[in-house]
Amino acid sequence: MLSPGVIEALVQVVGPDHVLQDDESCREYGADALRRGHPADAVVFPASAADVSAVARLCDRERIPLTPRGAGTGYTGGAVPAAGGVVLAMERLDRILEIDEGSLLAVVEPNVVTARLQQAVERIGLFYPPDPASLQRSVIGGNVAECAGGPRAFKYGTTKRYVLGLEAVLPTGEIIETGGRSVKNVVGYDLTQLLVGSEGTLAVITKIVLRLIPKPPARATIRAAFRNVEDAVSAVARLVAERVVPAALELIDADCLDALAAAAGRRMTDQDAGALLLMEVDGMPEAVAAEAERVRLACEAQGATGVREAGDAAERAELWRLRRELSFALRAQAPLKINHDVVVPKARIPELFAAVDVLRRSLRLRMPSFGHVGDGNIHVNILLDPQDRAALARAREAERRLFEQVVRLDGSISGEHGIGCSKAAYLRLELSNDVIALMRRLKAAFDPHGILNPGKIFPPE
Repeated sequence: MLSPGVIEALVQVVGPDHVLQDDESCREYGADALRRGHPADAVVFPASAADVSAVARLCDRERIPLTPRGAGTGYTGGAVPAAGGVVLAMERLDRILEIDEGSLLAVVEPNVVTARLQQAVERIGLFYPPDPASLQRSVIGGNVAECAGGPRAFKYGTTKRYVLGLEAVLPTGEIIETGGRSVKNVVGYDLTQLLVGSEGTLAVITKIVLRLIPKPPARATIRAAFRNVEDAVSAVARLVAERVVPAALELIDADCLDALAAAAGRRMTDQDAGALLLMEVDGMPEAVAAEAERVRLACEAQGATGVREAGDAAERAELWRLRRELSFALRAQAPLKINHDVVVPKARIPELFAAVDVLRRSLRLRMPSFGHVGDGNIHVNILLDPQDRAALARAREAERRLFEQVVRLDGSISGEHGIGCSKAAYLRLELSNDVIALMRRLKAAFDPHGILNPGKIFPPE
């Protein structure tokens, strides 16, 4: 519990309407998309970097845990106040401050919703490629903190490729600026990229300078149905071998297709399809037409049972809407959905799917899988009833074995969701003790009293 003096000090910083202590708010802001967490002791809504600085100084002086939070759409507990304390809800910092057409950049506050920024820049012929599935809800600050990816990462890369500079507040209260507005900057250590993906453990991001690119003038969305996942994966391998680079290349297995059909009342493909590839190509109109034809031929050569291009923008938007709703459709299938965003080199994707199939059969678990197959980032889900203790034990065994296999395949246990608190126990599967010790020293340099988002990333010592 926070003392009355601390609450009064917080009120002095942000005003009485922007400090919440009621049980409902503390529970709501104590959980993320996993729908479980730890309640906050207070929720504070700053309106500026100066507000964040004042709250950070207070928490550092009083040794109060401080957890920054964006939209709470994460899946690893990154925004959960694992040790209680103050949740710093960034909802009031939601302005697009500038779109500089000449320099191809945007300056935004952290709680700008991703889709809102995309729409704003596309209206003037520019493009912000990162597109996490939660883009209608997730915010730029959270995307930066987790280095979010999404379907277009295959061609355009993840969030870190578009972050030029940051304004951030250290846990000790200093306001710093890193990077800048230029695309080249080799002055000193690259603190900008260090903060990208740091999961809110090093600093609180209060302003972001983002690189933009020209909007592709044409695009085409193609779906290809296959008898099974193996044929779909072989089609991906053929596309890569033929140097076809779609803007997006997504794989959805039969279990996921069934879940979407149950949730939306319609299937994305034929009833008997065992897997679907959803692909998008973009660029100049002539190039798009040629690339779409190459995609069709490659899929048919690997046994596609049907290849169809979206007829217009409305159909294209509907296909991508269904894809973005997939995680929610799966969540409706069982009381508990464990979601792991593993990633392997593209050439080893068939081995990953084979490993998942072994786990599914040997441990008798429902494990629907989908994801960004173009860059090897697959979302492996485990659906179960948490009241079934035997099934829960098998699920924990499955995730451990999955992570071990991914590392053996030269991959990573997280491609875009981060470690948070849900994967911290597995960090040593991928990182050496020396690397973890170095990361701990970096954390201590930024956060000497360990107040900022404690309990994240690092395994217990």
